[in-house]
Amino acid sequence: MNIKTKNICDYKPGERIDDFLVIKKVDLKTTNQGGKKYLDFILGDSTGEISAKLWELKDEHVDAFAVNMVVKVRGTVILYQNVPQFKVELIREKSEDEDIEASSLVTSAPIEPALMYDTILADYILGMTNDDIRNITETIFTENREFLMYYPAAKRNHHSIRGGLLYHVLTMLKIGESLAAIYPQVNKDLLFSGIILHDMMKIKEMNSSELGIVDEYTVEGTLLGHITQGIKNISKVAERVGADPETAVLIEHMLLSHHYEPEFGSPVRPMFKEAELLHHIDMIDARMYDFTEIESRLKPGTFSEYILSLDRRRVYRTKLSGSGEENQ
Repeated sequence: MNIKTKNICDYKPGERIDDFLVIKKVDLKTTNQGGKKYLDFILGDSTGEISAKLWELKDEHVDAFAVNMVVKVRGTVILYQNVPQFKVELIREKSEDEDIEASSLVTSAPIEPALMYDTILADYILGMTNDDIRNITETIFTENREFLMYYPAAKRNHHSIRGGLLYHVLTMLKIGESLAAIYPQVNKDLLFSGIILHDMMKIKEMNSSELGIVDEYTVEGTLLGHITQGIKNISKVAERVGADPETAVLIEHMLLSHHYEPEFGSPVRPMFKEAELLHHIDMIDARMYDFTEIESRLKPGTFSEYILSLDRRRVYRTKLSGSGEENQ
């Protein structure tokens, strides 16, 4: 396993760097004076980004690099207009035999994907008492294990990180478990199944690299969306495992209604309590993720810019820390 030698957040002007980074942006440009071509990069790792220039351009460099590519770079950190910049001397794509921990290159879920997967399977799926719900949920969950190890929950906004889909599901399950303890009339099997499967077909809706970076939506995902894809998948799996058709329809309704409003992709609103809870749990977890992520970039006592994903609200970071934060 190759280990990164230094994080971008720790780069200092004058330092020599020889390390693995991810290409966030790359453009072929021409200097204003002399018309010399060069490559203009934004390179990144899990701690930040840095502007980079490859001035000594060779013919083989022109079409060699693309966004989301992991590269090995060597060069010097300089200060340009008071901002750190990376002057690249050598750059090449990472070879297949160079293995590097993905969490060092991109923002990742705070819990290892394999641990999240095992927890969801053991603590929530295998404990289901309704055979039909368990068989449908377990089949879909286990058949997508490979993708769940790295898929984000979105291309941008909430949980758009490596392993974000599993993390979103796990935190939602914890919320659902707490609410089911308050409201014992809730069918936990149905609620847990809806939580686990509600975004599962994001795997078919988006194309993601193993770094959890989505470059584009699939054709089917663009035309149908993950809700329709999810319903189709549940119907097929339910028939395959011999599940009761009405039980399958209940799970399908939860997926169909979890966005709540037609303009957000749900043609019907929730018609039973587990479906209603799924919508609100989904919203709580998504909003808490967005608030936390935005606050992490703010100093206590300051406001963010207007946030589109939060209905153009500004976020205020209070001077009071939560129990999981250090006092500042």
